[in-house]
Amino acid sequence: MNTQVATKLTDELSLDVLRATAHPLRGEHADYDPLLECIGDASFVLLGEASHGTHEFYRERAQITKRLVREKGFTAVAVEADWPDAYRINRYVRACSDDAEAIDALGGFRRFPSWMWRNADVLDFVGWLRTHNDQCAANVPKVGFYGLDLYSLRASMEAVLAYLRKVDPEAAERARRRYACFDQYGDDTQTYGFAAGLGLGASCENEVVAQLIELRRSAAEYALRDGRLADDDYFYAEQNARLVHHAEHYYRTMYRGEVSSWNLRDRHMVDTLNALVAFLSSRGVAPKIVVWAHNSHLGDARATERCESGEWNVGQLVRERYGREAFLVGFTTFDGTVTAASNWDSPAERKAVRPALPESYERLFHGVGYPRFLLDLHAGGRAAAALEAPRLERAIGVIYRPETERVSHYFKARLAAQFDAVLHFDRTRAVEPLERSSVWDAEEAPETFPSGV
Repeated sequence: MNTQVATKLTDELSLDVLRATAHPLRGEHADYDPLLECIGDASFVLLGEASHGTHEFYRERAQITKRLVREKGFTAVAVEADWPDAYRINRYVRACSDDAEAIDALGGFRRFPSWMWRNADVLDFVGWLRTHNDQCAANVPKVGFYGLDLYSLRASMEAVLAYLRKVDPEAAERARRRYACFDQYGDDTQTYGFAAGLGLGASCENEVVAQLIELRRSAAEYALRDGRLADDDYFYAEQNARLVHHAEHYYRTMYRGEVSSWNLRDRHMVDTLNALVAFLSSRGVAPKIVVWAHNSHLGDARATERCESGEWNVGQLVRERYGREAFLVGFTTFDGTVTAASNWDSPAERKAVRPALPESYERLFHGVGYPRFLLDLHAGGRAAAALEAPRLERAIGVIYRPETERVSHYFKARLAAQFDAVLHFDRTRAVEPLERSSVWDAEEAPETFPSGV
């Protein structure tokens, strides 16, 4: 028996198992009852996405999150976004800001790729979150919204300075002098990273470390000034100072190798998650947190080929620390459209997603024949066994280059070890940016694209 025939027989057997074990999603409220049952008492639910620009991924993550908030008492949403931009949303949904509407609270997301968070689905979810919090009883904790990422070096420095100007003007002046180390680069953090990383310019590492240490030494003093409000404000400022420290390191490592910068970034995201857990715990709230990020961050890296090069990720680190308290959910699609750019800092386009490659999980799931379905993998069983062998898995970030599909957007993985559950949407459509450019509008969906999804 040749390899091609053996693979075909294996796929046919796998499809029989998947058809028998998949839970079809029909757009009903009860669709996610089996998922919530699997999640059980987990305190961390990590909801992925196979792209940064697919409507169904955003919409369904929001629907699942709403049920986790209402039915299981989750009190925080932590996302793959920069801390200061997401914290503006946090203040809005907890009625602590001057933003009048949800769209105003999204105002910080102007840096590329803005559509990741400035889109119609996120806008709807932020509006729902504010309404939910407004209706909570006084003794019920309001749900917060937080960012885990580290790209906002300049915005985070400005946030630290703004905080210190209010509580300690002399400390603010010391911080300003330290952060002035970056002034010659303006907002061009990548140029700083290139120069400092290759020894072509001075490093600002000592300055940002000194600033973080000073801020932490002053924590007790600042906390005594305005009670709980000061506690919130200090936590926000400290996370910004820590972000500056990690972002400075991240930009210096970008030019040394992909793995080192990737690991630093994901470690920072987990450190921020852990800091959030500690902060919420100190307020008397048992932390239950939903995390939104790309599959490549949230699926356990130990089940992918990237582990061989020494790469880890959020999913792995969270599982290692929290064990069964963590539940990881992946999302997949076969084809459709996606909002993505062709190059970094290029306009958002509505691009056609090519049908998934042979020997991929997405192609196998396409063969199941259900438009959308849920697979439970967390307790082993027949579905997990059917997906035990490594296959290709697709990952589309903010850049999508169909012409180099295999090299740019696929990697080998063992899906049943990577996630506890998988949601498949066979045909998906592009998420709608709040600012729809002429380039995005010009890309029309294929005539065969269904209108009812």
